Amino acid sequence: MSNTAIDIQNISKQYRLGLVSSKTISGDFKRWVYKMRGKEDPFLKIGDTNDRTVKSNSEYVWALRDISFKVKEGEVMGIIGLNGAGKSTLLKILSRVTTPTSGSIKIKGRMASLLEVGTGFHPELTGRENVFLNGAILGMSKTEIKSKFDEIVDFSGVERYIDTPVKRYSSGMYVRLAFAVAAHLEPEILVIDEVLAVGDAEFQKKCLGKMKDVATGGRTVLFVSHNMGAISDLCDRAVILKQGEVFKIGETANMVNEYINHSLSIDLKGAEAYKDKKLRRGSGKARIENIRVTDKDGKQKTEFEVFEPVFIHFDCEKNETVEEMFFKLALRSSISREIIASTDKIDISNLSKCKDKFSFTLNLDSLQLNEGIYECYYWLGSSQNENPYDVLDNLTTPLVIKKSNRENSFTGYTLIKSSING
Repeated sequence: MSNTAIDIQNISKQYRLGLVSSKTISGDFKRWVYKMRGKEDPFLKIGDTNDRTVKSNSEYVWALRDISFKVKEGEVMGIIGLNGAGKSTLLKILSRVTTPTSGSIKIKGRMASLLEVGTGFHPELTGRENVFLNGAILGMSKTEIKSKFDEIVDFSGVERYIDTPVKRYSSGMYVRLAFAVAAHLEPEILVIDEVLAVGDAEFQKKCLGKMKDVATGGRTVLFVSHNMGAISDLCDRAVILKQGEVFKIGETANMVNEYINHSLSIDLKGAEAYKDKKLRRGSGKARIENIRVTDKDGKQKTEFEVFEPVFIHFDCEKNETVEEMFFKLALRSSISREIIASTDKIDISNLSKCKDKFSFTLNLDSLQLNEGIYECYYWLGSSQNENPYDVLDNLTTPLVIKKSNRENSFTGYTLIKSSING
């Protein structure tokens, strides 16, 4: 294996839906005999691709299919993909939680897995006792836990409650302590599955900092996350899984862009998702019924160049009498999920005096954004933030911003302007 820490060769994992056995005692015995002889399962069938969106009559599904790649010693490898792509299944096989249907894995060095924060915590035990219990489950010796105990408690920020049973902890305190224990493991290889999505913003920042220390400490890391910002920040390379198969492997920046563009084309909720009232928030006193995004010539599109004006047209409907009405738009990065640009509250109360239906247009003039994909957040309500009329959060086609060869004639930070046509 030379300097290869993990060598994954043709790993496949097949599950049978509904039933576990072969339905007969003789069949189960035959399967056991084949397994003991190291032969392939005699009942193994071709099975379906693991596409969660498609209904099938097959009893078998491939969660993973012929997965092969290598991870070098000291490398931080990101694993990304849509829900159901097989990311967690792969990590469970690597962590020996489950066995592969076929294929082989060679691992060089001691490996620890961080698959689910808080696994092994006992609600009746105190935080102190759970630190020792959870540390032992994760592979730490008692001496090692003792030497790191103060550091773990300080990192968690729950020192005041460390001798209180964890059943009295809030969910945030619980995951803080659980992550603090897991974050202080020191194996040669660390497998991490979506553990940064815990706690509040301050603690997530602390977790990310700790993962950076791990990543730069010469240890080999396999990191699964839907947070593209964390993947970009931590990983040297990334592999994209699609329906249980390797889609692409390469430099992290290229793979993140590929993943976002690919997921945009195949898994986008779509321009009509906001038509489903169940996906929306708000009292419903007024609703956005239709949205069109166009250029200055009125041509409908979703891709724009940097500095190109964007016009968003809204058709709305009132369901109750309202005295005032305000509108707000925000653009969020699809990678970091941070708000990149936002309007102030725009007073459109003059439209609240109209009949049941009204329209207005928002002009995003000289939009100064980096290349990328931006999710749209639309808010309709009163001057008070409480109980808005309608909220559409990432329920429409994102804005795609591309490079421009034009010179910028605009100076200073972009102010998103509005022009309202009632």
